[in-house]
Amino acid sequence: MVESMVDNNLSLKKLIETNNQLKLENAVLKKNNSEAIRKCELEQSLKPYQAELLQMQKYLEESGKRMIVLFEGRGASGKGGAIRRVTRYMNEKRYRIVALGKPTEKQKTQWFFQRHISHFPTGGEVVFFDRSWYNRAMVEPVLNFCTELEYKNFMKAVTGFEKDLVRQGTILVKLYFSVTREEQAKRFESDGADPLRRWKLSELDVQAQERWDDFTNLKYRMLKKTHSVSTPWTIIRANNKHKARLNAIKTILNSVPYQRLNSELNFVPDSKVVYSGAHELERMEAQRLREGKFLG
Repeated sequence: MVESMVDNNLSLKKLIETNNQLKLENAVLKKNNSEAIRKCELEQSLKPYQAELLQMQKYLEESGKRMIVLFEGRGASGKGGAIRRVTRYMNEKRYRIVALGKPTEKQKTQWFFQRHISHFPTGGEVVFFDRSWYNRAMVEPVLNFCTELEYKNFMKAVTGFEKDLVRQGTILVKLYFSVTREEQAKRFESDGADPLRRWKLSELDVQAQERWDDFTNLKYRMLKKTHSVSTPWTIIRANNKHKARLNAIKTILNSVPYQRLNSELNFVPDSKVVYSGAHELERMEAQRLREGKFLG
């Protein structure tokens, strides 16, 4: 009798534990399903604007206009993901994505802009730079990949270089994706835990956190020197990836005078996500006055 009661209690305990485990697994499954549905809905919401990008491409082809879009920002700021959303449905014959690696020994002896110019668009084409010549304004000086003289020469030359591009008919869009230090660290950790994304991390990413303030100071100097009426910077607050992608697309579309495919769409960028380079400079200057240093 006693043994039977003990066995029953053990069985009941086991049954309760199993039931609790099933409840937990079910809750996780529901959460994962909800997250998957949410992500799908967000991707669907981009499609009307991705259709507009096709219409924009048609205008560029018919008018013979050239277009360059720069995607700049710190590591893990979402540049690559944004480029993938921009180009997902575009005509592959009329755009290119350029992500340059380290310069070769031969390229190091050339005029700095030369290896970038070789990738510039022809008439009717758009080129997306996943990082660009602005590596010399931020990454290279911090990591000692260029000399102080090379940095100064670049900062003197880049404004005139870009003004010439625009004066000769190239549509130039400069996007800077901005994330907080905490969000960058979170994304690095997430990439490191995912075997499919671990390749994205490097020793440079470790330094991105350790030398945050150095990068921020150079960001300020870059905006101060290279933001102008003819070649402005647009800052994209990128802590929320979906909002950053949507507003980057809107900014690109608004830079081209094409005939809208759907005039009822909202093409106005979110003022909480998109800032002019001038506004960002004001924000950074005010922050330095308050706290003694730049924070982002």
